[in-house]
Amino acid sequence: SPSDKENPMRILVLTWRDLAHEAAGGAEVYTEQVTRRWAAAGHDVTLFAAAVPGRPADETVDGYRVVRRGGRLTVYRAARTWYAENGHGQFDVVIDMVNTVPFRAHQWITDAPVIAFFHQTAEECWHFNAPLPVAMLGRYVLEPRWIKAYRDRTVMVVSQSTADALARFGVKNTVILPEGFEPVPVPAVAKEDKPTIVWCARLVPYKRPQDVVEAARIARAQVLVLQVWIMGGGPMLEELRKSAPAGVEILGRVDETEKNERMARAHVHVATSAREGWGLVVSEAAALGTPTIAYNTPGLKDSTMAAGGQLCPPNPDALAAFLVESLPRLQSEAFPPIPFGGAHSWDDVADAMEGAVLAFLSGDRTSALVS
Repeated sequence: SPSDKENPMRILVLTWRDLAHEAAGGAEVYTEQVTRRWAAAGHDVTLFAAAVPGRPADETVDGYRVVRRGGRLTVYRAARTWYAENGHGQFDVVIDMVNTVPFRAHQWITDAPVIAFFHQTAEECWHFNAPLPVAMLGRYVLEPRWIKAYRDRTVMVVSQSTADALARFGVKNTVILPEGFEPVPVPAVAKEDKPTIVWCARLVPYKRPQDVVEAARIARAQVLVLQVWIMGGGPMLEELRKSAPAGVEILGRVDETEKNERMARAHVHVATSAREGWGLVVSEAAALGTPTIAYNTPGLKDSTMAAGGQLCPPNPDALAAFLVESLPRLQSEAFPPIPFGGAHSWDDVADAMEGAVLAFLSGDRTSALVS
């Protein structure tokens, strides 16, 4: 907006990885969509993230500066070193993007206000992503300690589920921002003749793709011609391919065109994660005219309810029962595409986040802090 150009802010965003990173996901898309809009509006934006092989340590991307230092575990220390050498007096506000391991920037940046942003907490995801002793340490010792460092802070979150999760750790002063979505043209394809389920995500344990395979195995006893498309790459790919029963195609990673066409051709999209910040794939499916049946888990419930989908108990038996009951209706009724899939335009998101940061800077934070 014009006022931004008159009052530009110098903004530093600390995040563990940027969009150039091979493991970049929804959190990185969110950050990038907002920062490029802030830069276009006249703000001076610097994004600090971990190094990426083959990419410069310092470059301009979409109008904002990207500084890359350190690795997956050392990016946090690298940020402190870089700030000590280059950051003092250079920024009007710092945004601490928390992805499980936080920067805790408010504890070491003393010359600029710091506001944090949480997509989600990890909690039970530790048990999917780490061996047992590490998972127990992470879930019950490290993560609670990390989150409690933000107890007297204003933090931004992307869903009511994340706000609820943080409140359990004593972080109560949350500002809920909308999730964003970039619409794509709806492919001119017809729905499949056979009842068809689609699942699309990285093939990692906490997303539970094996639950879809098991639910399909159970449901096919009653829906004989059921076909299932599982799209996405990841460490579970080969194992799933070996165990896939008849009717279940493990497609691996597909390009965006094929992904969108299959999403649009399916009768129902299924989501089975243990936890998400929002569950953007639910919005993607709804924007393509395909409703979701999702596990009733944090984040997925927010996106699924916003997109007019159904929630089911988080186990394969319940999912199979929901599919058997719902597929006849889903095959016979049209599901018109939902604008932005129940999420919001990225312009709205960038404006909302800028508003939250400005409110924080204007002194609202002092009245809202918990002593």
